[in-house]
Amino acid sequence: MSNLIVVDNLKTWPLHIPDVPIVTGREYLTDPQYSEQRNLKVFNLCRSYRYQSTGYYVSLLAMARGHKAFPSITTIQDMKSVSIVRIVAEDLGDVIQHDLRPVKPNRFTLSVYFGRNLAKRYDELASRLFRLFQAPLLRAEFVREDGVWKLDDVGPIAANEIPESHLDFVVEAASQFFSRSRLPRLRRAATQYDLAILYNPAAERPPSNRRALGKFAQAAKRLHMGVELIKREDFGRLAEFDALFIRETTSVNHYTYRFARRAAAEGLVVIDDPDSIAKCSNKVYIAELMARYDIPTPRTLIVHRDNRDRICDAIGLPCILKEPDSSFSQGVFRTAERAELDAAVERLLERSDLVIAQEFLPTPFDWRVCVLDHAPLFACRYYMAEGHWQIARSDGRRVEWGAVEPVPLDLVPRTVMSTALRAARLIGDGLYGVDVKQIGKKAYLMEINDNPNIDAGYDDLLLGNELYDRIMRVFLTRIQQKKNGG
Repeated sequence: MSNLIVVDNLKTWPLHIPDVPIVTGREYLTDPQYSEQRNLKVFNLCRSYRYQSTGYYVSLLAMARGHKAFPSITTIQDMKSVSIVRIVAEDLGDVIQHDLRPVKPNRFTLSVYFGRNLAKRYDELASRLFRLFQAPLLRAEFVREDGVWKLDDVGPIAANEIPESHLDFVVEAASQFFSRSRLPRLRRAATQYDLAILYNPAAERPPSNRRALGKFAQAAKRLHMGVELIKREDFGRLAEFDALFIRETTSVNHYTYRFARRAAAEGLVVIDDPDSIAKCSNKVYIAELMARYDIPTPRTLIVHRDNRDRICDAIGLPCILKEPDSSFSQGVFRTAERAELDAAVERLLERSDLVIAQEFLPTPFDWRVCVLDHAPLFACRYYMAEGHWQIARSDGRRVEWGAVEPVPLDLVPRTVMSTALRAARLIGDGLYGVDVKQIGKKAYLMEINDNPNIDAGYDDLLLGNELYDRIMRVFLTRIQQKKNGG
């Protein structure tokens, strides 16, 4: 697998690492040769991994292209999470106290360059931190309180922040690292037999209504599983359970992602798993992934400041503009005039370095195929809200929804079902709501949702309790497989 270093600016890059090509983040994101290249390790050394920055998108699109990114999106999010940092501190407690015992000041900064530190005495601590946060250039801040050292913060080191006296060592550490075949992997613990269902009782648009949550609990009990509805403040209790079912709207930049990451790190069976959240939460990733695997979609352009003038030629008007992390029909805009388009694009690019422009395909309904474990679970027609082009219409005070019509799986058009299953398989083996538009005999992938709606009285009209039983049986099977080392 080839190595590639990605940086912000070649002119200010201070390191020369032999035999490893270096490109800018802009080149990696926009040059077709990188989207087409396979078997690539991408070492993302951009100055910032801020959400929706260039550095963020380098790691995100590396994942979509099948490249191995360091740091990955999950690592980037972990470094931002106070909760995850605290978890790591607990795991490293003994080595932190041992290695930092001789340090006199009450604050200490450890620079980790490709898993190493200049001082050999910190080799174990640096290596352990690198295994947990696989970022090439890493800074860990420690504080001593009441005689006990604590990990206070973890974050990336920008190349221009590396002291000049360290540069030769960084080149040496990087060269040795690149000569190795692979990175160390973390081991995960085994689990037991209790299910936690995460929900938010104050949510305005929860993915499951209260009746559905009750039916999930009843289905779990029928399979002799313990079940408990948990909330945000129960984060520290995750280790008590063997599985986590997230029934709160997910996002990478949200506590639900931290729950998924913590649960996965504890060895729990997790739906939605953190990889699925990271992938489905960003429409730029979905667009790149679908293009790579030739899944039919409306004409789509990933828009940045350098190509925004191409939207009309590539997509035409009217067109749809989407924020990368929009959900529930929010953050999605239809523009019919050039001036309206330019204003909307400018507004969206102020929040994200990349946005989506997509061909407008009007239809009376969207197909929703719910997929679990690579198999169809149920299907519905989601009709557009009356007099509107989306399934939901909001006036800022209340939301009007279009009708929901459950459809037997054997009556779903073959091209719709095939498109939905192919797209879901590219994400993983979790629970996905795949939205497809049908025009004539053709089907077009619109969205893949990692946290699909399952509401009692709507989505369960055909299957009834069997819908909830099927989902719980998947949890039980996966728990048993983990328990038996499968």
